[in-house]
Amino acid sequence: MKSKQIIGMTDLVDFPDLGLFDVQAKVDTGAFTSALHCKQVKLVRVGPRTKLSFWLIDKTGEPARQFYSDDFSQRMIRNSFGVSEKRYVIKTRIVLFGRTIKTEFTLADRERLKNPVLLGRKLLRNRFIVDVSETNLSYQLKKSR
Repeated sequence: MKSKQIIGMTDLVDFPDLGLFDVQAKVDTGAFTSALHCKQVKLVRVGPRTKLSFWLIDKTGEPARQFYSDDFSQRMIRNSFGVSEKRYVIKTRIVLFGRTIKTEFTLADRERLKNPVLLGRKLLRNRFIVDVSETNLSYQLKKSR
């Protein structure tokens, strides 16, 4: 059995497929699926195929960028207020502690929330132990290398 890594309450994470680096993320053991902040999520036709189009908003002041995904689904997600809503879900890679993990992220408007990324139980399970007194452990390891 692999040993579990200690992760803090927040961290700065990388999304290599999306070209996003050092993005502020909050660890949330109350959320099952991880979430990514974006706007204007909609289905679009690109030639003969239907793709999911979404704009990722980077809170570092970078302009919003449009992305397309063919690897998506849609499902009912209970939001932080306990209300069920239909959300699109994409699969993408995230880098934590030098490990690249392909996982699911729901696409949600997190404008009013401090952290553009939420890391849920599905990602954390069997990989991490959460220590809420710590922050940015993955980022510190990345910077020390």
